[in-house]
Amino acid sequence: MQKYKFLEHTADTKFQAYGNNMGEAFSNAALAMFSVITDTKKIKKKIKKEIKVKGTDLKSLLYNFLEELLFLLDTNSFLLNKIEKISIKKMKGKYSLNATVVGDKADNYETSGDIKAVTYNEMEIKENDKVMVQVVLDL
Repeated sequence: MQKYKFLEHTADTKFQAYGNNMGEAFSNAALAMFSVITDTKKIKKKIKKEIKVKGTDLKSLLYNFLEELLFLLDTNSFLLNKIEKISIKKMKGKYSLNATVVGDKADNYETSGDIKAVTYNEMEIKENDKVMVQVVLDL
């Protein structure tokens, strides 16, 4: 199965990420986001970080997850190689996500461009037998 694909967008970057479940689709969205600035396959697995985010719905959870990864990029120069573990739970109508992310410091790799923010613009989450999430990044 294809992990993600980029779609045409006038000024920003738009992609769809896929998975057999919500966690896999969120993980592939994170990989797609980092692939905008670097080749994630070349990032060494030197640093592990735990991420915990909450959301009132799945869209806010996806937004908060990707924004947390951008925060790690901006504050710790963290580049993602993979999501080692991810867990999404719904309790009392709200969502929580716990993930272990693996990567390395950006100092050791070529990067191009800059991601300013994740947006809610054209964000979609579709769940059938597979899951598709769509995200637009402000560059």
